[in-house]
Amino acid sequence: MVRVIVVDDEELVRSGFRLILNAAGDIEVVATLTGAQAVKEIGLHRPDVVLLDIRMPDVDGLTILRQVLGLPNPPIVAMLTTFDSDEYIAAALRSGAAGFILKDTAPDQLAQIVRTLAAGGVVLSPKVTRTVVNGYLGSGAGTLAASQVDKLSERERAVLVLIAEGLSNADIAGRIHLSIGTVKDHVSAILSKLQVGSRVQAALVAQRAGLLGNDEASS
Repeated sequence: MVRVIVVDDEELVRSGFRLILNAAGDIEVVATLTGAQAVKEIGLHRPDVVLLDIRMPDVDGLTILRQVLGLPNPPIVAMLTTFDSDEYIAAALRSGAAGFILKDTAPDQLAQIVRTLAAGGVVLSPKVTRTVVNGYLGSGAGTLAASQVDKLSERERAVLVLIAEGLSNADIAGRIHLSIGTVKDHVSAILSKLQVGSRVQAALVAQRAGLLGNDEASS
């Protein structure tokens, strides 16, 4: 059972996410909170995944993100936003968010997104726009990303694409018939060669370098 907390200032969003996710059977929403309650309650409930609104009137979502990731054994945190070009997304990803979810994501996709997060996958849903990627990687993002990707072997490129598609190490191992240990080694090499610190950062480099064939990266 994947334990989830939803943090949002809108009651409709909180109740809607609870209803949708609890119906999945393998996911339990253990609490829905406003920003003011978030850090204390997350520390008490110790969820696997937190879905955190990036903009709230009482507390800044980025502040909560940093505080939550500073907890012992912190949960995986993905940001909720209304717009895929939200100016705060790049800052959230730099601070350690596992991705972002648009609030209008289709209900039938939401449970799988949570499963992907819980398994250690990347979620950039439903698309990563040029604005977000450029804001994250900085000016000259396309040229820089292409030069970084050129350092990878053919196998590492294949693994990078699967990371960007949201697959966990176990899923990647099953997809390309490798051991999980071998996949972990490939992921470590990819992060080192791309000079990035997380799977999300690697996924955004892949997207900007054109490895995904479009402007989307989803779970």
